[in-house]
Amino acid sequence: MQNWNFDNTYARLPSRFFTKQAPAKVASPEMVIFNDALAQQLAAPQCLQTLAGNSIPMDAQPLAQAYMGHQFGQLNMLGDGRAILLGEQITPAGKRFDIQLKGSGRTPYSRGGDGRAALGPMLREYIISEAMYGLGIPTTRSLAVVATGETVRRERELPGAILTRVATSHIRVGTFQYAAHMGGTEDVRALADYTIARHFPTADGYLAMLREVVARQAALIAKWQLVGFVHGVMNTDNMAISGETIDYGPCAFMDAYDAATVFSSIDREGRYAYKNQPKMAQWNLARFAETLLPLLHSDEKTAVEIATDAVNGFMPLFHSNWLAGMRAKLGLAGNDPDDEQLIADLLALMQEHGLDYTNTFCQLTLGEHGEGEPILNSWVKRWQVKAAKAVSVDMKKNNPSVIPRNHRVEEALQAAEGGYLDAMFDLLRVLKNPYAYTDEQEKYAIPPKGSCRYKTYCGT
Repeated sequence: MQNWNFDNTYARLPSRFFTKQAPAKVASPEMVIFNDALAQQLAAPQCLQTLAGNSIPMDAQPLAQAYMGHQFGQLNMLGDGRAILLGEQITPAGKRFDIQLKGSGRTPYSRGGDGRAALGPMLREYIISEAMYGLGIPTTRSLAVVATGETVRRERELPGAILTRVATSHIRVGTFQYAAHMGGTEDVRALADYTIARHFPTADGYLAMLREVVARQAALIAKWQLVGFVHGVMNTDNMAISGETIDYGPCAFMDAYDAATVFSSIDREGRYAYKNQPKMAQWNLARFAETLLPLLHSDEKTAVEIATDAVNGFMPLFHSNWLAGMRAKLGLAGNDPDDEQLIADLLALMQEHGLDYTNTFCQLTLGEHGEGEPILNSWVKRWQVKAAKAVSVDMKKNNPSVIPRNHRVEEALQAAEGGYLDAMFDLLRVLKNPYAYTDEQEKYAIPPKGSCRYKTYCGT
């Protein structure tokens, strides 16, 4: 029988950063889905009782992590309220990944919650995180979803489940905020030293770490924007220092292009709207930089200047990544300064006419723009003058033919909650290679009929 190969370096940090705790046991666990391909990469065993939280591997040191977070601008004490880090799996290649059970019971950070999760939202995270992986976007991943055999009470009774989440780490901006507010400089230093050793081993000091985090976030948010992904709740506890997308709560992909798109039911002011994601990422990075000030320079004014300069580097880096990505989506070679106006004009047309974001780029890729959207014809003539030869070959590599459409995801989840998993497996299969342009993917590329005001909910 294959065993886990756990290490537990996070548990060697000062005890302030976590509470040692085993996951709560469940009544009658049943495997709903297991990610065989990921398990092979991790050399992770398919052990139902471990993935349900009923059996703890011999070398595991389960714990709940403590952190804070600016939630819609307000700083709060948080932590893993329903998640347990089992340990860090060391792969045969020597890579390290957190293995976390989400929905595994109450912890000291639950703040009155039941610590459990419902099947639908856990399957939703599985689908979206694996879709992001297929799109080539840095992300946490999903190893398994286990039904607990118990019910959880939300607005109604729902079947319970536990998700096994895999991440290069769960260190967040909010973890550094916790160290700074609840500990002090030495706790921040300990966390920073640990983070450098784990994620940035070539970084020469704390400023180099800060700049690397800024660069990774600039690249990540650009990738979000390029595929029309809206995270929905970019609180500082949901920004991973590693540069991976984390926490798939109220997230979704745009159908009709609208820069003001919001999916979270509670984001009434549009703080985390699609168009605001770069700005909010920079805001979060400023909060991260604040925690590092004592490590950047002994003089506070000088430290602020150093940190400000590093954080101000975000927007140029983001824009460079985004512009390069847009040029790739449109098959534009070189660095013609007129490209930006061409891109802006396309997005303005898409906004004005409510064109589907993903399909518009697919139609351009396949040369079908005249049939699908004649309103683009004037713009297309300008574009064709600039576009490189053999454009569709290059563009196919940068424009997905399929994304996890919200209505398709909901159809699959409703069926799964009723015990029918085929729709989910079919959806996952077409999302595995979203740049394939296969016949099977075509039906999944069809937008929802009529106006669709899709909303998602926090706390999933």
